[in-house]
Amino acid sequence: MQIVVMSDTHGDSHVIDRVCGFYPQVEIMIHCGDSELPFSHAALDGMKKVRGNCDLDKAFPEEIIVQAGDAALFVTHGHLFNVKSSMLALSYRAKEVAAHIVCFGHSHLLGAEMIDDVLFINPGSLLKPRGGNEKSFAVIDIQASYYQVDFFTENNDRLSTHTFVRA
Repeated sequence: MQIVVMSDTHGDSHVIDRVCGFYPQVEIMIHCGDSELPFSHAALDGMKKVRGNCDLDKAFPEEIIVQAGDAALFVTHGHLFNVKSSMLALSYRAKEVAAHIVCFGHSHLLGAEMIDDVLFINPGSLLKPRGGNEKSFAVIDIQASYYQVDFFTENNDRLSTHTFVRA
């Protein structure tokens, strides 16, 4: 099962449309907040989405659980868990909700790491990346024995591939 994950697009609906156009048959699309668009905006149609610290529309939930086959994904923006300083609070919440994968944004820094058998993915930002990174999003491929996470540029050029053994 493939899942496209993006975050921190800050009002640029065109980049959301472009990324969605690369993956018209993908099963799940996730936006980890700071879209700065209304909840019902056409670019976010059909997407699983949460509220970021820059999103004004109160219709966005702060967090959601998305079931992807036998994997539970916890999606949040990250600002409520202080992810710019530590992953501790977010990892505690992941355990509370029995998540296998956590998708979050806020820091604008792409990354994927396994912490206590939970996969944490930050797709970076498609508008204002930090840390010398390119504008990016992630694609998760869930297999029976592993997760593969690929990071791509806004033009769908692969930046990196990471494989994690499932617990």
